[in-house]
Amino acid sequence: MNWLSDALGYAKERLMTETRTIRGVSVAVYNTRPDIETSRVFERLDGALGVIERYQPHRLRRFRHDVAGIVVRRFPCRAAFFGDTRQCLIELTFAGGGQFSDAQVAASIVHEGVHARLLAMGLAGHPGWEAREERLCRKAELELGLAVPDGQAVVERALATLTLDDVE
Repeated sequence: MNWLSDALGYAKERLMTETRTIRGVSVAVYNTRPDIETSRVFERLDGALGVIERYQPHRLRRFRHDVAGIVVRRFPCRAAFFGDTRQCLIELTFAGGGQFSDAQVAASIVHEGVHARLLAMGLAGHPGWEAREERLCRKAELELGLAVPDGQAVVERALATLTLDDVE
């Protein structure tokens, strides 16, 4: 019966999925939360990608090249990059919940875009290099935060993590 429950779960998820192309990026939203409007998630991603397009257009160009698309769904962190599928995941409540600014969502997209760029260049996934890779991602967030008018929360978060030890 496990295959049946898996199939039903997959079918249900497919019914809750909407896809669009936003600023040249394929976006799929798997909305399992009745309190979050899918249209709001698409608006937030348009705003976040717009921040990147306006203040760091080179990063959006690279993102379009290095990433197959954005998937929005529930997940235990704000964002992630999956190298095997080249998908950038943005957490559903982070994108659609309303507590975070477009700049904060954009910073997570930029962060995951750096992971994608490093993978495309053959520089990701080397043992012992994880902390350095994360620092490169946080520095990209910091650069974005300093470039946008409402980037203070992005700057604070990036600076706080840049001071951590490698194991942290």
